[in-house]
Amino acid sequence: MPIEIRELIIKAEVAPDNASGGSAGSSTTAAADGSHATEAMIALCVEKVLQALKEKNER
Repeated sequence: MPIEIRELIIKAEVAPDNASGGSAGSSTTAAADGSHATEAMIALCVEKVLQALKEKNER
């Protein structure tokens, strides 16, 4: 007999940002590094979606 779960509880905590105005240079560098990682992640996702569509059409 299958069990149905009708309620899902998600809890999250947000830590306060303790950075002051003097850390702008390091956040710019982190953003540039994160941009490359973001582009790579998007490319990987697009590749996987296209592969899934190709497999679906082959059936």
